[in-house]
Amino acid sequence: MVEGTLKEAEVRMTKAVEALRADLMSYRTGRASPALVERLRVEYYGAPTPLNQVAAISTPEPRLLVIRPWDPSVLGEIEKAILKSDLGLTPSNDGTLIRLPIPKLTEERRRELSKAVGHRVEEGHIAVRNIRRDLQEDLRSFEKEKLITEDDLERGRDKLQALHDKYIATMDEVGKAKQQEVMEV
Repeated sequence: MVEGTLKEAEVRMTKAVEALRADLMSYRTGRASPALVERLRVEYYGAPTPLNQVAAISTPEPRLLVIRPWDPSVLGEIEKAILKSDLGLTPSNDGTLIRLPIPKLTEERRRELSKAVGHRVEEGHIAVRNIRRDLQEDLRSFEKEKLITEDDLERGRDKLQALHDKYIATMDEVGKAKQQEVMEV
């Protein structure tokens, strides 16, 4: 019973870390990366569709993204989605593909992005704390229902806390690495 709860905690906390990594991939660092735009939503036949499902995204140069839609009729919608996003990038449409030059970041913008990364890491911490809280409540209810002993409850809480600490540290490492990448000139 306790082991199953701990396995569930590990799975959910791992998903929280992966969600953080995926979110941080979309933060602009001055280098071209397809992850920067691949999750943008584009109106495609009336349905909001991720950009990576309607176009090929490549990086022919370190500071340039090239977006080549499979259906040329969606070029305008892709352009609109990029302009509406908070990326601060200006697309160049030549009729068959979109070039997206990635400008160098200013020092002020780097600091803003670094703060945003810190906030996103804190949101990840909150998610992990919520998982811990939910599973601690499950363990308490197991103990109240006499499914586990008080000793099992304490051991489970200690192991759950250790998992929590491990995943918080992992999130901190991911956040520090991204902050260093953002602050790099």
